[in-house]
Amino acid sequence: MPRRPRIITPGIPAHIIQRGNNRQPCFFAEDDYLFYLEWLQEYSAEAGCLVHAYVLMTNHVHLLLSPKQAASVGLLMKRLGQRYVQYVNRMYRRSGTLWEGRFRSCLTQEDPYLLLCQRYIEMNPVRAGMVQSPDEYRWSSFRANAWDETNPVVTPHPLYQSLGNTQETRLQAYRELFRHELDPGVIDSIRKATNGNYVVGSNRFSEQIAEVLGRRVLPGKAGRPSKREC
Repeated sequence: MPRRPRIITPGIPAHIIQRGNNRQPCFFAEDDYLFYLEWLQEYSAEAGCLVHAYVLMTNHVHLLLSPKQAASVGLLMKRLGQRYVQYVNRMYRRSGTLWEGRFRSCLTQEDPYLLLCQRYIEMNPVRAGMVQSPDEYRWSSFRANAWDETNPVVTPHPLYQSLGNTQETRLQAYRELFRHELDPGVIDSIRKATNGNYVVGSNRFSEQIAEVLGRRVLPGKAGRPSKREC
């Protein structure tokens, strides 16, 4: 069965997950994270992707980015993935694949889902029990988005900019979002959409994307399709 084409639309944010093969580690030392972020900055600029949020976990990566072209995401992930695998194989004297097949992705409606997705991404280390607070985790965009820490990888999305009229009010408003836990239903929706290559958003948003792309962007109904659906 052929793989479904990715649901990527220029200008609309996409949530990306890339996992280590068999859930095995893909980062082993501090330099690994630093090199990955250096190349993420380089190749996102070359491919035409604006990175709004990220987290580098031990065995997988989350990115939230806006592509300028439909091909921008694939180009970024191909160049970044290949460069990093070459580095890891050379550094640790290994061979073979590092990543688990294709990266997973979903389109994200900007309001209100984009900031929900940013929280989902930057709270990953807390949900994993690695830290008590997201600002304790070094390898994410939280410090840039919440505390204005210099981070050349991150480009704030206009929805983030609309949180306040000054940078200080935006930072305070963003930190305030993290005082409340994400609803489990939101977490489940983001996970399912990303793993299935669908969209996260309202029914209207899903219908608009489906009309633009000319194909289904939500999971089909379980069971045998009716004659009308065939």
